[in-house]
Amino acid sequence: MANRRDSRIEPSFEGPPRAKSSAGFSVSEEDRVVPSNRNTSAKRQSARTKASRRGRGKSRRGLFGVLGRLAYWCFVLAIWGGIAAAGIVVYYGAKMPAATTWAIPDRAPNIRIVSVDGKLLANRGMSGGEAVGLHEMSTYIPEAVIAIEDRRFYSHLGIDPIGLSRAMVANVVGGRFSQGGSTLTQQLAKNLFLTPDRTLERKVQEVLLALWLEHKHTKDQILEMYLNRVYFGSGAYGVEAASRRYFGKSARDVTLPEAALLAGLLKAPSRLSPARDPKAAEQRSQLVLAAMRDEGKISAKELTTAMSAPASRVASYWTGSENYVADAIVEELPDLIGDVRGDIIVDATVDLTLQKLAEQSIRRLIDGSGKKLNASQGVLVSIDNSGAVRAMVGGYDYSTSQFDRASEARRQPGSAFKPFVYMAALEAGRTPDSVRNDAPIKIGKWTPTNYGGKYFGKVTLATALAKSLNSVAAQLTMEVGPDAVVEAAHRMGVQSDLTANTSIALGTSEVTPLELTSAYVPFANGGYRPDVHFIRRVTTAGGKVLYDNNGGAPRVIKPEIVGMMNSMMMGTVEIGTARKAAFAWPAAGKTGTSQNSRDAWFIGYTANLTTGVWFGNDDGGPMKKVTGGALPAQAWHEFMVAAHEGVPVRPLPGTWRSTPADTIVQDELPPNTAQPAPVPSASVSQSAPSAQKASPPRAVRPAETVDAGGFGMPGGGGTTASIKRPVPPVDVGGPVKKRQTSILDILTGG
Repeated sequence: MANRRDSRIEPSFEGPPRAKSSAGFSVSEEDRVVPSNRNTSAKRQSARTKASRRGRGKSRRGLFGVLGRLAYWCFVLAIWGGIAAAGIVVYYGAKMPAATTWAIPDRAPNIRIVSVDGKLLANRGMSGGEAVGLHEMSTYIPEAVIAIEDRRFYSHLGIDPIGLSRAMVANVVGGRFSQGGSTLTQQLAKNLFLTPDRTLERKVQEVLLALWLEHKHTKDQILEMYLNRVYFGSGAYGVEAASRRYFGKSARDVTLPEAALLAGLLKAPSRLSPARDPKAAEQRSQLVLAAMRDEGKISAKELTTAMSAPASRVASYWTGSENYVADAIVEELPDLIGDVRGDIIVDATVDLTLQKLAEQSIRRLIDGSGKKLNASQGVLVSIDNSGAVRAMVGGYDYSTSQFDRASEARRQPGSAFKPFVYMAALEAGRTPDSVRNDAPIKIGKWTPTNYGGKYFGKVTLATALAKSLNSVAAQLTMEVGPDAVVEAAHRMGVQSDLTANTSIALGTSEVTPLELTSAYVPFANGGYRPDVHFIRRVTTAGGKVLYDNNGGAPRVIKPEIVGMMNSMMMGTVEIGTARKAAFAWPAAGKTGTSQNSRDAWFIGYTANLTTGVWFGNDDGGPMKKVTGGALPAQAWHEFMVAAHEGVPVRPLPGTWRSTPADTIVQDELPPNTAQPAPVPSASVSQSAPSAQKASPPRAVRPAETVDAGGFGMPGGGGTTASIKRPVPPVDVGGPVKKRQTSILDILTGG
């Protein structure tokens, strides 16, 4: 039994643990019946399957739960975001004035300046161009702007959510700010009411104002306001100013390539300006053309044609000398009409054809001889007998220097001042036939000398003025007194302060070219001093007259004095220092040259025009032996020949006949007049051997009297006091430096 029991329990070491029965026997798993084992496996498999299904269900329910929660929180955030946005809008909106007080601010007024021949001289004002109606401008302009800036302009309500979203995506993807989502209405709101600051407050206000604009105005009105106010670069505000700035034409005449260039500037006006970067402007205009084709504004053929023929721009807008005139007009306007509150039209006195002739003459001479003669600047002023300025060139190039040397630069006139000395002498009883001894003299410590050191002995006043003899001019100043000379110059139209000393005979007191030229006008018109002016009439854009020039002109010289002065100054052109100025018309005038040729002048006139010319340098540097009879007389000749072409010849006013040579005697000096120191005859002969004989008398020249009424001058009137209008100081507007008068300045003349 024992052996049998042992043999049964041996397999327990090989198999799994035994299970004990209640009777104490151990039973292995192999001893179990087969059905019992199958049920256990099935149950285990079933449990695993159910667990797997429960896991998959939980996974699906978890995904939907996350998405649901995400949607939920997005909705919540959207609500709070909307509330926050509304709060921001309310906050910044509350800081703005009440909507009932909103109004479109007045557009900066434009001053349109038109020449006497009906041509545009310039536009002035903040805008630099007149307002042009949408129906008046080239249709290509609004089409190009809409295509590149706001293609849904006619469909949105002031803000464009689609365009804004597109810009945001492009900026995020690109990682930088490359596109803007503002509509044209928003841009107009910013230009009209806001600063360019990129702040949240400004953006909110911009949106509110854009919605208000859309509510108050039509789309066409908004577009028209935008195009007439937006900045196009290079100082041009508004499409009209830009068209004239870049193409030299009105916005009414702009072509397709030109419109594309203008529209392309709006992205970055200063950077893309064709005046600064023509290549960048052209590349941008091609993008505009492509956008117009995509929007159906132009055909494929038009696109190809425009691409192959890009816009051509004017070389430079601000080079014309007529801009000197425009600046002078703008300065004068407030005194005539007060503040400019709306667009106005100024009818100027300037003839644009004459203006261009003057500019060409000055520039040609400086280009040809300026470097050789060290002359860098020139001025020409031409005034008719009514005082109207017909041409005024204030310098070589307006684009490089806007300083108007014609009206602001004070320079020494030299011998061009002598006519006032001789006029004062004639009024004191002298005549052109009066004789003086041209020789070295000494007045106190001053010894005036002639230009070149030549002397002519006994000469008539007519010869002395024609040859610009300094000795005789100084003698006459001593005889009549410096105060009489100063009074005569002021009475004729010189406005600057003049120093009443003997050296004034040689033009040592500084004057402007404009005032010196104007002071010769009474010689040309028969003795009347008109008010010099640039403006004939000022009207509003609607035609209302704001100012009309009806000024008169008082008589300042007696007719017989006019006749004598004209007879003498004709000698300057015929036999004197300005022979290069002579042409087919009877002409008279006077040259002038300051010490070391710092200033060279010729002021001359016919019965039609009085024209003054000056050459020199802004820094007062000397030219190389340039006198008034050289460059100034040449420029005067060129201009006057062209200006008188086709005009009937007229004689100078006044009547005077020279006395026969055998009756000429030296007139007696008036009582209590200082007698110049006597000059030994030896000194005369040593200085100028050829001058021992008196100069031959000039031929009798009948000077016909011209009725002053023919010049539109009022009759009668007595001598008036000198002009009292204010004059700007010498240092206004430019680099010209006032220099102290030295003894050398008074020793030479032209």
